[in-house]
Amino acid sequence: MLQRIQTVYLLIAAFFSAGFVFIFKLWNDQTGNAVYIEDVYTALGLTLISALISIVTIFLFRNRKLQFVLGRINILLNLILLGLFVYWSLTISGETSVSEKGIGMLTPVFSIVFLVLANKAIKKDEDLVKSVDRLR
Repeated sequence: MLQRIQTVYLLIAAFFSAGFVFIFKLWNDQTGNAVYIEDVYTALGLTLISALISIVTIFLFRNRKLQFVLGRINILLNLILLGLFVYWSLTISGETSVSEKGIGMLTPVFSIVFLVLANKAIKKDEDLVKSVDRLR
């Protein structure tokens, strides 16, 4: 059932993972050039995997348990990506490489919020199905 609210949440999470990250810069380097996610291959790979998992999760509506597990894996993946962004912004000493942080570093946070909302909706659906099965 693709018309559920978790589908909307998962689409928004995929859009944050694969869409906004390419629009907004991650940071400015010491010369003032904007660094986007295409320049950092590790972060690019993690965001594309996260978006792919979100899209695949949408079409697993018949298997809610797997959908829930993939949502949790995607949350962990975005937490790892957020941790990498924090690590890169804190370990670079002074103004050597990162002089100004961009909003692109916050996109995993927004993605995590929508993934948590999607998991709550999936769990609610699973609980509803279990309660109806109990009445039979």
